[in-house]
Amino acid sequence: MRRSASLALALLAAAGGAAASAPRPAPLVLEGAVAGVHDPAILQDGDTYYLFATGHLGSAQGLLPLRTSTDLRHWTLRGPSVAKLPDWVRTAVPGATGIWAPDISKAGGEYRLYYAVSTFGKNRSAIGLATATRIDPAAPAAHWTDRGPVVTSGPGDVFNAIDPMPFGDAEGRAWLVFGSFWSGIKLIRIDPATGLRLAGDAPPRALAARPAPGAVEAPYVIRHAGRYYLFVSFDFCCRGTASSYHTVVGRASAPDGPYVDRAGRPMLAGGGTIVLGNGRGTRFVGRGGASILQRRDGDVIVYHAYDTQRGGTPTLRIQRLSWTPDGWPVAR
Repeated sequence: MRRSASLALALLAAAGGAAASAPRPAPLVLEGAVAGVHDPAILQDGDTYYLFATGHLGSAQGLLPLRTSTDLRHWTLRGPSVAKLPDWVRTAVPGATGIWAPDISKAGGEYRLYYAVSTFGKNRSAIGLATATRIDPAAPAAHWTDRGPVVTSGPGDVFNAIDPMPFGDAEGRAWLVFGSFWSGIKLIRIDPATGLRLAGDAPPRALAARPAPGAVEAPYVIRHAGRYYLFVSFDFCCRGTASSYHTVVGRASAPDGPYVDRAGRPMLAGGGTIVLGNGRGTRFVGRGGASILQRRDGDVIVYHAYDTQRGGTPTLRIQRLSWTPDGWPVAR
């Protein structure tokens, strides 16, 4: 998963249908370390873009490699941002071997790196949080302090605690959206001061779901023009050139929904307006795991896709994101 520009949660708070055809993509031309990327999460801080992702070349897992850029086009691989699996993972998620689906944000002077640990295909999973007061490209893992689990799931739960993304609302509350397969996308409250789950929070709220065998995961929420927009990935990633992943969106007037697509269909009933089509028949297919970077000089959508000219290698992609007069995002 997936983070937008330098958004302190407290500051952020102040601040057509899925069957339709999507616009033909026109991504930025990227150079450097763009291969081996799943679930890119991006943060702009000053003149530097920091990008965290799942995995590395040859593996879908790994320890969240850090990449940096000063222009969104030229990317340098800096190394893993986590030195090893946190000790608590051995008990919470036996058998976990890597860290997935990061999200990076900044709250005041603190960087917050959310991540997921899981065993693929099961919902014995957990979302953890690490914090730091600096990100050092020369030593990516040097300054992070692990804060432990934020939310967990297991065989008795109907949700899967992976793919985290925090955001703030217009009333100063902080939220964490997450979820993959099972009963879909969920939402919990978090403490803006710590980034951990808010004491006494209600059970996870449902935001989006799909009837079986449809899949939904990789949620990302932004606030734009007074509305909340929920981006999710539909169908299946991680199958190379056979991946059916694509990205859809719905919107709501409140952070906890209800979210509907451009045709008015509820996302809880499988609705979603296409933002990134699958790309079948083009070089890059399976477009998903998206993050949105909101910038004064124009928003962008950051995602991964599989390169059909390089054996289905997962690859970083970035497109500009514009908005229609009636308030719907368009990737161009």
